[in-house]
Amino acid sequence: MSNRSLPDDLDTRLLINGAWVDGERASFDVLDPATNEPLTAVANASPDQGRQALTAAVDAQQAWAATPPRERSDVLRRIFDMVLERRDDFARTMTLEMGKALPESQAEVTYGAEFLRWFSEEAVRIHGLYGQLPEGTLRQLVMRRPVGVCLLLTPWNFPLAMATRKMAPALAAGCTVVLRPAQSTPLTTLLLGRVLCDAGLPDGVVNIIASSEHDVTDALLADDRLRKVSFTGSTPVGRSLLAKASKNVLRTSMELGGNAPFIVFEDADLDVAVDQARAAKLRNIGQACTSANRFIIHESLADEFADRLVERFADEVVGDGLQESTTLGPLASAQARKDVHALVTGALEAGATLRCGGVVPEGPGNFYPPTVLTNVAHDAEVMANEIFGPVAAITTFVDESEALRIANSASVGLSGYVFTRDVGRIQRMGALLETGMIGVNTGVLSNAAAPFGGVKESGLGREGGFVGIDEYLETIYLALPEPS
Repeated sequence: MSNRSLPDDLDTRLLINGAWVDGERASFDVLDPATNEPLTAVANASPDQGRQALTAAVDAQQAWAATPPRERSDVLRRIFDMVLERRDDFARTMTLEMGKALPESQAEVTYGAEFLRWFSEEAVRIHGLYGQLPEGTLRQLVMRRPVGVCLLLTPWNFPLAMATRKMAPALAAGCTVVLRPAQSTPLTTLLLGRVLCDAGLPDGVVNIIASSEHDVTDALLADDRLRKVSFTGSTPVGRSLLAKASKNVLRTSMELGGNAPFIVFEDADLDVAVDQARAAKLRNIGQACTSANRFIIHESLADEFADRLVERFADEVVGDGLQESTTLGPLASAQARKDVHALVTGALEAGATLRCGGVVPEGPGNFYPPTVLTNVAHDAEVMANEIFGPVAAITTFVDESEALRIANSASVGLSGYVFTRDVGRIQRMGALLETGMIGVNTGVLSNAAAPFGGVKESGLGREGGFVGIDEYLETIYLALPEPS
């Protein structure tokens, strides 16, 4: 294995009101998924420390909201520059705590930093409205102001990008933040905290609390000083958070589970479809909410598509993410690998055909080979559940209506992928496919300048794009008398 050292200035304590402080509970270990050995121990926040972080954010809110938009913009741009200056430190830290191959971690630094740049530009473009009402008796003045203190709950699979995608629009809008990273991957977020301090962000504007217990989040959601919660994670956890947020009628943004259909029609360019299938399936080792999950292939192309995908998967090198030759790192945890393998085993028992992979390798780490299953029934468990691993389950369809029926049968609707050369069909898919995002002849769709979010049980609200900052702003209407 490669040297597993972390950046020298990484502070594993809590960041509260601009100071690094010890946790009030016993620290918890962060494991390296390539070895399942501890990387380091991280301070463990108590509910009281969560409330201290909230108090710091409350105390900083008025001054940060009153900070001129250009100054907020400049701070975000400075953070953007400093993150890119430390690209290697961020990428290495991500690979160590999450497992993805180093080139993917470096790509996440670029992607995650872009939210800082995008929203630095949006900070100075928060507009209102002034005009006469239809009756001619009043004028309306519509303005925007920050929601207030926000709780940001980030997942383990994109530890930098999910933090910046939430934090950047909050800061641009004039909100202060309590940021709680996932227990298994807090180190990248803590390194971001170091950059925030070095960039001169005022004390209390962003507070970072890691914890092994959910009671910290519960304490914050129950506090009436909190005004918004943003969460990325599973649909069941999102439901629970929504129920708790309802007590104080909090503003909520929920980016929840996905089960993305990858539909290849009979007129598709098969070279493009296979190439993009690799991108849509194996990005982040298949551990992405936008990952292609259900491969719905026209019956005339299914065999050739599967053959070519097996050939592509054979080129992948599974191993330690820090090794130069690795293209596919380990899954995030031993439990994650167990869950993925259970879905594969269940599919085979139900009659699916294993074309490649599907065998748990011996030795340390949470490695799992890229796997292709064919002859999978439309209603198989592997189709109904988000796999979150490098497994492509292939089923077939006869016509467009059947493809839509299969794709729309899921209770979630985050992303979908459509491969066709028919312009009319593309428009129909845009109108009828029940997902919030659709990649047309591409397997990559996430971008800071585009709205990210889903429909149905995939959540509420949008992150990124021109609308991303709206999630952190209230709209205020002033009724004014007509000027005399």
